[in-house]
Amino acid sequence: MEMENQNKRRDISSDDLIGERTGELGCCGWVLVIVSFLFALLTFPISIFMCVKIVQEYERAVIFRLGRITDKKAKGPGIFFVLPCTDTFVKVDMRTVSFDIPPQEILTKDSVTVSVDGVVYFRVSCPISSVANVSNADFSTRLLAQTTLRNVLGTKNLSELLSDREGISHSMQASLDDATDPWGIKVERVEIKDVKLPHQLQRAMAAEAEASREARAKVIAAEGEMNASRALKEASLVIAESPSALQLRYLQTLNTIAAEKNSTIIFPLPMDVLSHFMHKK
Repeated sequence: MEMENQNKRRDISSDDLIGERTGELGCCGWVLVIVSFLFALLTFPISIFMCVKIVQEYERAVIFRLGRITDKKAKGPGIFFVLPCTDTFVKVDMRTVSFDIPPQEILTKDSVTVSVDGVVYFRVSCPISSVANVSNADFSTRLLAQTTLRNVLGTKNLSELLSDREGISHSMQASLDDATDPWGIKVERVEIKDVKLPHQLQRAMAAEAEASREARAKVIAAEGEMNASRALKEASLVIAESPSALQLRYLQTLNTIAAEKNSTIIFPLPMDVLSHFMHKK
């Protein structure tokens, strides 16, 4: 609802501005218009080549009659008529235009210098405002996009700049759209293309990431040692309860060693077996 109300207020304000410009021509103005119309009739059909104009589907024509805008709505697409000598018109392209924001050296909120560039997509929403309110809407939008990029990113930390690009893009789009609305420009999309960090900062961040990975690896290795020690303790308790289990473990170890084709085999002999033979002697 708030967005709809804002759009309505924008439309009303733009209509008021246009209405102020489309005033009466006055007596002299009407005399010149009538003379121009009679001249077109007297020179017909030659004057038809001067009066008939055509604009494409993606274009609109803003007509000025004696320096004043003739209507609140632009003409086109298709055929329209102008009066010779008194009428002039300006063609406005209504298609979406994209341009690259040059790389900007920006100091973030945490005092880190980065180079950021982006791309902006916009179109003309009101042809009359884009002609009457600003001398060059395209060039003005390009300059405003550069300053808006600096202002928005100057309030962000480096971590926010690297992780929240979508939020920054939406914030820039809203700021640009509000600023260019009196010019009849609608900013459709803003995207952050690339964020270039200084080489020293890149090396520092790489060292920090490597140290963090090493710390996690040590923690994982320590947890593995702890789990292994617990398993060995449980295994020793099981073997202590059954002496025959130790003999089976010896045989399993011997089988594992023999499978590797070693020339020397070390076979551990339990002490209780030797003590049995010693008692017989």
